[in-house]
Amino acid sequence: MTRQQKLVLIVSILASAVAGIDGFIVNVALPTIARELHGGLAIQQWVVDAYLLTLGALILVAGSLSDLFGRKRILLVGLLWFGVASLLCAVAPNGLFLEIARALQGVGGALLVPSSLAIIISTFKGAAQGRAIGIWTAWFSVSAVLGPLLGGLILAAGSWRWIFAINVLPIAVTVWLLMRLELVEQTTQGVQVDLPGAILCALGLGAPVFALIEQPMRSWGDPLIYGSLLFGLIALGLFIVFEWRASQPMLPLSLFRVRNFSVGNLATLAIYAGLAVSSFIITITLQQVGGYSALAAGFAMLPVTILMFFLSSRFGALAGRYGPRLFMALGPMTAAVGFLLMLRLQLPVRYFTELLPGIIVFGLGLSITVAPLTSAVLGDIEARHAGVASAVNNAVARVAGLVAVASVGVITGSQLTLAGYRRVLMTVAALLVVGGIISLLGIRTSVEPSGAVEPISS
Repeated sequence: MTRQQKLVLIVSILASAVAGIDGFIVNVALPTIARELHGGLAIQQWVVDAYLLTLGALILVAGSLSDLFGRKRILLVGLLWFGVASLLCAVAPNGLFLEIARALQGVGGALLVPSSLAIIISTFKGAAQGRAIGIWTAWFSVSAVLGPLLGGLILAAGSWRWIFAINVLPIAVTVWLLMRLELVEQTTQGVQVDLPGAILCALGLGAPVFALIEQPMRSWGDPLIYGSLLFGLIALGLFIVFEWRASQPMLPLSLFRVRNFSVGNLATLAIYAGLAVSSFIITITLQQVGGYSALAAGFAMLPVTILMFFLSSRFGALAGRYGPRLFMALGPMTAAVGFLLMLRLQLPVRYFTELLPGIIVFGLGLSITVAPLTSAVLGDIEARHAGVASAVNNAVARVAGLVAVASVGVITGSQLTLAGYRRVLMTVAALLVVGGIISLLGIRTSVEPSGAVEPISS
């Protein structure tokens, strides 16, 4: 690996980690935020979903911007935007202000993730690309799991506001390294930003999420609830029709003719829906039901971070050698077993006997899954489409988490209980098993030397 390749990898990891950590670090602070800003489960869901909503809705546009203006430029804009939005979150005087600031953070996050991964795909080739993606995926996934731990440490030392303010430090370091990066940009001339598609996507995601979050406090019979749900579904339908007919869509449906890209994104939908809910529900349950401090709740998931750090790149390399199919099938099913083991949780919580075994099994399954999944989805996409392809996959993951977290209240009710926690974990396990089955039946390992996967017949 050359010096520039190492720098590309470091910048990509840091940029995506900023967005990854902030998507999850807030989870451990949610009970404190709700208490100080006078809200219940709904405000906790909105603080998470306001971020995921703009991230999921705009990440596709960000992929197009990356291909149009260059990865480095969009990455720089994303970092600066994210830093300003983080400071707004830190000074939020009330819940509504915080939710709006979190939505602005999501805009910055949408610019960071696809550009950082696209730089890797355009810089590394062949087996080196698989290993680089594995390393990036390991650190990105570790950042997601590390979030609650860092959140607990910060809360123990000070206010929840520092969770957002501290983002300025890693952003400054990443910008400094990015300016030293000598990158040959691959841009696509004549690309237009699909603003109508972005608006339809935002409406199609936002309205159903509003209905899911507010439903436990109103009811499905409320015209505002079923009207929002219906409006959102219509908007999503119009979005697909518009993207199919648009000359330069932000969601190029032709990419789904590549079998592994199509099947991999379907598996991503199920797997990441489960992962998003699990991070949300475990940290909240340990505090609000189990009586854990924010710091203890953050440390509870530390074994997953350790396993991801040491194992993800290894499984990424193995997937590059033997193909991703078996890893993508075995990994989610192993993680599902971990969540079923966590169903034994009782009050008072006995961490080492009731939670730790399941957490370790979950961490192993996650380590097996994430790098092969990313390699399968993006490994057969041309470099010139790397930005939008990585954006599509990240959008699928974020939208899955967005809808899943919004649905938590439907499963648990307006108040979180131990019984509600168990129902959520059973749902998570089912989603992971579905993701594993989709991978087992749908992913193909190419036998061609080029590694190209034959597109699905149109």
